[in-house]
Amino acid sequence: MNKKQVLLAASIMALLSVAPLQAGGRGQAHQLPERPDSSTVQEALTSEEAASLIFMREEEKLARDAYSTLYDQWKNPVFSTISRSEQRHMNAMAMKLDTYGLDDPVVDDAAGTFNNSDLANLYADLMTKGNASLLDALHVGALIEEVDILDLQKAIAASTHPDLIQSYENLMRGSRNHLRAFVGQIESQGVPYEAQLMEQMEVDMILDEPLERGRAKRRGPRS
Repeated sequence: MNKKQVLLAASIMALLSVAPLQAGGRGQAHQLPERPDSSTVQEALTSEEAASLIFMREEEKLARDAYSTLYDQWKNPVFSTISRSEQRHMNAMAMKLDTYGLDDPVVDDAAGTFNNSDLANLYADLMTKGNASLLDALHVGALIEEVDILDLQKAIAASTHPDLIQSYENLMRGSRNHLRAFVGQIESQGVPYEAQLMEQMEVDMILDEPLERGRAKRRGPRS
């Protein structure tokens, strides 16, 4: 990685270490169903589980917003295709928030607008990098998916609710597929892909596997 990429990766690593604890109060706006009575929830989430769920809702928004914006800039269909998938991921997280009676942090669905200031700053940094060239934009996409995978692994490790774990595993399956798609685009330009945050061995294992369909395979957190 060059100096600019190292600095960006360092800032994201700092975000990864603190952002899930700081979660606070594109396409189509998601319309939530009527909130169920709290008595239907068998067991409340822990504070850590709640914070992770709130954070993941906005992190999926960051991915959707980034890919929608980068499609407008470069017109590469990989961005529009994956941005639609990220909208579905956002919707899935919104449904879980509703199930557990948590307030949705997405109060403004406009691209680049976040309740979490760290995500807002990260989005701005990624867009600056992604607007430099198509290759840079594809690396931004791959970086976002690496971040998502790492955060989802942490969220799964901290969760005890089977339905929440299953939702996260489904999202992680999607992130692995998205990483494969972005890396495929990068390597089609004759550029070998180097992992930006994850261990290179783990990235290589993902890339060596075919696209995943159906229910996600259960994977534990990284050792």
